[in-house]
Amino acid sequence: MARQDVKDEVIYLRSAGVDLGKRFLLACVRVPSPKRTGNWSLETERFATTRGEIERLRSWLVERGVEIVVMEATSDYWRAVYYALQPHLNLALVNPAHLKGIRGRKTDPSDAAFLARAGASGLVMGSFVPQRHIRELRDLTRRRTEIVRAAGSEAQRLEKELEDTGMKLSSVLTDLVGLSGRLILEALVAGERDPGRLADLAVGKARAKIPALAEALEGDFTEHHAFMVRHFLDEISRLNDTVKVFDARIATLLGRYETDLMNLDTIPGIGRLAAEIVVAETGGEMAQFASAHHLASWIGVCPGQNESAGVSRSGRTRPGNRSLKRVLGVAAMAAIRNRDSYLAVFYRRLAARRGSQRALVAVMHKIAIAIWHVLHDHVPYRELGADHFAKRDPERAMRRMTKEANSLGLTIRFDPIVEPVTA
Repeated sequence: MARQDVKDEVIYLRSAGVDLGKRFLLACVRVPSPKRTGNWSLETERFATTRGEIERLRSWLVERGVEIVVMEATSDYWRAVYYALQPHLNLALVNPAHLKGIRGRKTDPSDAAFLARAGASGLVMGSFVPQRHIRELRDLTRRRTEIVRAAGSEAQRLEKELEDTGMKLSSVLTDLVGLSGRLILEALVAGERDPGRLADLAVGKARAKIPALAEALEGDFTEHHAFMVRHFLDEISRLNDTVKVFDARIATLLGRYETDLMNLDTIPGIGRLAAEIVVAETGGEMAQFASAHHLASWIGVCPGQNESAGVSRSGRTRPGNRSLKRVLGVAAMAAIRNRDSYLAVFYRRLAARRGSQRALVAVMHKIAIAIWHVLHDHVPYRELGADHFAKRDPERAMRRMTKEANSLGLTIRFDPIVEPVTA
């Protein structure tokens, strides 16, 4: 049996639980009973969710001297209550999945009492709620991501409209709304129909594809198609202009994190935009994450645990932070393309045994650990190199090479390289 030292849970004599709703909330205060030692007194009160009622809730809790207030992260209803109470009380915002009431005995008052009891016994762990400027930065980066995805959806609708004309422009051009694509589409909308003249509008590397473009631009482009293409192009331009406005606003708020952004940019697969999202989601400070593995668990890029009676079953990754998980997924796919990097070698070694999907999640886990160290120590990423595993365990590498040679009917011998003696 393993022995370990653990930190005792904090026991609170006076606690409160708040069950949140859209129009009203129920608060329950749990305090020692003044009549009988060892018993507890529960007092429940109903409040509306308006600002004045929340102020009354704050006064009600302060008067009763509660030491901790526990509330569930119910939709977005917790925000107004949490932000109003945070400066005055010790709050714990908990994941609803961690506190499940007994089925068949579920009411709003019982939920509030259960939250107060869980808070008093120290069985709940508060979620990470960043400061105001980080919350504002989160709103901006998340909304920017939504706008970029909306622009991508409009580009897909534009491609669908061109398919109706019989033109196969997207089969030749990688970016349909890039410079060459836009020049061709603008000319189509303006009335040009000759495939040769349209193909000659291509610029840059796309000019090497002029014969293929001329063939792909043969189709039936009507006035209706011109109207729809004009609409899609204008919508994409409007969304791209909005993204630029958000970029400027985000850059203003991230001025103090410029060094950390540059350090994050050194991690394989993490560019400037991904670094901005990392800072916005984590707050740029690692004080709230005890270790790199805590950060990986919070993001949701480590395997779950499902063991009972000594039998380990499949453990799925938890949902975690969706914004960061999406960024790490893109970063991992970009990182493994550089075949001479540590992450690419790690991916290939693991994919051969566990499959590509598990190996990709493992690379995401590695990147999350690197993010923690970069932000915690304020240093750039240090590349271990493609030969890291061979240098770490040379004998294992030699056994693997010997085994492969023997499978081909060959034998090999390893001799150390002698440095030439210089006169």
